[in-house]
Amino acid sequence: MENISLYEYPGREEWPALMTRAVAETRELRDTVAAIIDDVRRRGDDALRDMAARFDGVQLSQIKVTAGEIAEAVDAVPHELKNAIAVAAKNISKFHKAQRMEEITVETVPGVTCRQKAVPITRVGLYIPGGNSPLFSTVLMLAIPARLAGCRKIVLCTPPGKNGRVHPAILYAASISGVTEIYKVGGAQAVAAMAYGTESVPRVSKIFGPGNRFVMEAKQQVSLGAAAIDMPAGPSEVMIIADGAADARFVASDFLSQAEHGPDSQSILLTTDAALAAALPAVIEELLAALPRREMMRRSLAHSRVILLRDDDEVMAFANEYAPEHLIINRTDAEAIAARVENAGSVFIGGYSPESAGDYASGTNHTLPTSGFAKAYSGVNIDSFTRKITFQHLTPQGLASIGPAIEVLAENEDLMAHRLAVTVRLESLKKQITHAHDES
Repeated sequence: MENISLYEYPGREEWPALMTRAVAETRELRDTVAAIIDDVRRRGDDALRDMAARFDGVQLSQIKVTAGEIAEAVDAVPHELKNAIAVAAKNISKFHKAQRMEEITVETVPGVTCRQKAVPITRVGLYIPGGNSPLFSTVLMLAIPARLAGCRKIVLCTPPGKNGRVHPAILYAASISGVTEIYKVGGAQAVAAMAYGTESVPRVSKIFGPGNRFVMEAKQQVSLGAAAIDMPAGPSEVMIIADGAADARFVASDFLSQAEHGPDSQSILLTTDAALAAALPAVIEELLAALPRREMMRRSLAHSRVILLRDDDEVMAFANEYAPEHLIINRTDAEAIAARVENAGSVFIGGYSPESAGDYASGTNHTLPTSGFAKAYSGVNIDSFTRKITFQHLTPQGLASIGPAIEVLAENEDLMAHRLAVTVRLESLKKQITHAHDES
């Protein structure tokens, strides 16, 4: 297949170029998104309606989805799809419920007790893209852990179709997942609305969800002061580590499922098997011919690569430096290779663990760091929707125990008011002890 480049035994000095992603931020993108955000801040709902007409081709009389629309959507979703959504929701809930952290209490020294507990973020915003596919699976991935964490207000924004309605499957998934409010707003303007609030859309404290480059840029911009975000992100990506025992059709289908995410998506095969590397492009072409979105997928495959490396040390060094969003290990020794993974969003172990499983129903979350951010960020999990608050309680005995050390530390940082806050208390304790001694 002419779209996919094969690189045989590249030197390490060539690796950085092979790790480049498909798109880069531009000044034009930043300025366009900044103007959208400013317009929403200034004009609120009026700006949202104007942008719905301009970008989505729809005139909105009401931005908020009504209870009647949700009820109609629930009736419209086929029974088979409801059952499949139920399977996914059950597994996602089971896995994320297990992530809840119990409160921690530690007495660091006698009289000094420190506690930490997880507290839910009160108001969170979820962005669900429209476009080619109704991503109801992302509703489950975001709303279920938000509900389990205890978030009281879960706001969902998603663009309407040309008929002015939200896709029924999105509304159904929202209705069973704990979403409290749904708004017909898409794009960077949805992020702005949730970050700053409008007459209809409430302001939230943290925004989650995938989107195109305008949405991602908007999330980055509002994160500078208006609202926190789940993680920085770019186009979706998969890296596959496979050996000669891997079924080439399995590997090819993983390339194609990734390409289906969009034209900026990227798939990379790392292998030490020359026969697999040589055969894969033709197998991809064979499977691609039967798929409906093949022209768009070809654009994605143009960013994709097959890389033949010398040994497993090179494979793992390359993989950990690339830090893929999705990492599929399709080898006979998959568990051993998985133990060497240091940087990845989510890892799929063995030939029968496609990315699609994590995208939908295995139970892990599919909202993951891309563009190498897996080196520093986790995928969405129960902790994403909470804050850890620490508490400390010092008795007189506790302050007497650590107070002198605090005085020395503060004085040596030249923070004398910090020292004073301890000194006045220690002096008070001494007076109380002296007074009690005199009375006795």
